[in-house]
Amino acid sequence: MLAAQSRDFFAMVDCNNFYVSCERVFQPALEGKPVVVLSNNDGCVIARSNEAKALGIAMGEPAFKRKAFFEGNGVRIFSSNYALYGDMSARVMQVLAGFSPEVEIYSIDESFLLFRAMRPDRLVQIADDIRRTVHKWTGIPVCVGIARTKTLAKVANRLAKKTPASNGVWLLDEAQDIELQLAKIDVGDVWGIGRRYSRFLKASGIDTADKLERAPRDWVKKHLTIAGLHTVLELGQIPCIAFEEAPPPAKSLVCSRSFGARIAELESLEEALSAYVQRAAEKLRAKRLLAGVVQVFAETSRFHPDPQYTGSGSQALAAPTSYTPILHAQALRILRRIYREGFRYQKVGVMFLELVPENNRQLSFMEPSGDDRRKQQALMTMLDKANDKYGHRILTLASSGVGRKPWHMRQERKSPRYTTCWAELPLVK
Repeated sequence: MLAAQSRDFFAMVDCNNFYVSCERVFQPALEGKPVVVLSNNDGCVIARSNEAKALGIAMGEPAFKRKAFFEGNGVRIFSSNYALYGDMSARVMQVLAGFSPEVEIYSIDESFLLFRAMRPDRLVQIADDIRRTVHKWTGIPVCVGIARTKTLAKVANRLAKKTPASNGVWLLDEAQDIELQLAKIDVGDVWGIGRRYSRFLKASGIDTADKLERAPRDWVKKHLTIAGLHTVLELGQIPCIAFEEAPPPAKSLVCSRSFGARIAELESLEEALSAYVQRAAEKLRAKRLLAGVVQVFAETSRFHPDPQYTGSGSQALAAPTSYTPILHAQALRILRRIYREGFRYQKVGVMFLELVPENNRQLSFMEPSGDDRRKQQALMTMLDKANDKYGHRILTLASSGVGRKPWHMRQERKSPRYTTCWAELPLVK
């Protein structure tokens, strides 16, 4: 009888207020206090503790407008610390891999786990074990939503997070319970339903998830495309969205930052672009990809009354490559072509397009010879290993400058890189 009840289930594991939780792991005194994390250049709020949410602090609002409010309410403010967050994410994912051989990393703080031929009661026990183990081994609190489709697992996770009595775990399996819960969910909160579709559905009288699930399939396919139909079928417990253990190959790769202060000189723009090209090329090699096209863009700030300008340009390479000097030289040529005097620039960036796997590409007579290519690969391997072992930018092109630059991001409230930098390890007194 129990064997007949065994089915395949998805578990959606989501870290609670992830960026804030990472800060709290190393500063326990922050527990119970309102905490916010800011975007690049300490601009907008991108993460909030529950206490900060209770104060009415909205996601995405500019921090400078709330400065007095933050001070008056004892809100702790942190600059984004992506080195810390990325490493803590990897630790969480490593723990999850011990519970299922099939794990899909959906984002920095979310993963789907696939459990095959599992009894619901046993799966609830495993989910509770996941929650306790992740917290014990990493310090990060998580919630687990369980259902027979990925879309319903997202719904279940939302219920686990918003229902204190659930103890962080919610199984959404019985048809009656699914119908009851979907009736409480705004259609705009359904995974896969964006703002445009949400407005359209509400104008059509479909304002909750249960009404969407009951909508005629032909009508859904006509107005929401096949992707929308898959979402509707998944709300009805019919799995349609594929489980992806390996993410699909990237089609583009971009690296850009807003400057800490606006700059007008071409030399400073070149330094910033040089740093971004090196970082993007490093990511390219880590993914074992080659770029066929380089695109560069530069823009002023639309929030200032100064003259506005946005320029961009691209250039196809003779042969796809991940060799930093070639990418760097091409990017600088494009920047010099699009640069205009008389403007104060807020941002510059590089994008690599036409990406191909390094071991599965169309060969070209324009490629370097075999010996030259091996020398290039050896040099880049040594560069990446040194930077990985001894710290980011320990080896870099001189063109990106040395020391603190005006274009560097403002990160006045950044916490130490506790887990990835020897010089910033936490001290125990």
